[in-house]
Amino acid sequence: MSTLTITTVQTDITWLNVTNNLNTLSAKLKNITDTDLILLPETFSTGFAINLDVDQDPINGQALNWLVEQSTKLNTVIAGSVLVSHKNKKANRFYWVWPDGTIKYYDKRHLFRLGNEGDHVIAGENREVFKVNGVKVLPLICYDLRFPVWARNRNDYDVIVNVANWPATRRNIWDTLLQARAIENQSYVIGINRVGDDGNGTAHSGGTAIYDFCGETLFNAKDNEIDISTTTIDITKLKQFKAAFPVHLDADEFNIV
Repeated sequence: MSTLTITTVQTDITWLNVTNNLNTLSAKLKNITDTDLILLPETFSTGFAINLDVDQDPINGQALNWLVEQSTKLNTVIAGSVLVSHKNKKANRFYWVWPDGTIKYYDKRHLFRLGNEGDHVIAGENREVFKVNGVKVLPLICYDLRFPVWARNRNDYDVIVNVANWPATRRNIWDTLLQARAIENQSYVIGINRVGDDGNGTAHSGGTAIYDFCGETLFNAKDNEIDISTTTIDITKLKQFKAAFPVHLDADEFNIV
């Protein structure tokens, strides 16, 4: 397809209350129609409670079952990250669910050292690219945004999606890095962040946004407000831009070990 229609969900997250968070999201999404992809923030069902007993079963967990249910009901791909049991710790797992029941995921690669995420979460090993209606999407989670080598476009994706619990105190960095990833990779970039304070007292101001391949803003949610908005991006425009300005052909070859 030449376009992709995305619904971004910037919301508050009730600390450790999975049922409340899922019920709240169900109410907010029930009237969503004509969208290809719904994107939820990082750890949308619990908040970023990595050191507490909030993990979900990776196969039959409450949050994953809810994603499957919503994808079927709304007839769209839906994606968001969940903390799941994995190798005696957890994985910060970014689930992608299709209406036909297909489930794929990306496990967060870069673990937030300042928050001791690595003490409780195992780093993902695989870089993934998923197709949504023929559009190639690179999924990233929060801290991954700081690492451009991992996100480097090898001419294998059209869109970066980063879901986050990015603190308000470092908000300028979030805004800047989203734009930088778009420019350097000649791709659309979509950032989904939460609002509100978490259970550790960390404030989040939002910053959910969509940038084009030149770093220009296509959509920006209002700060500190719950926002559910739908935006359509044009992949044909991206391809035309890359053909006219083929920077990607001069990129360096490299391997990640």
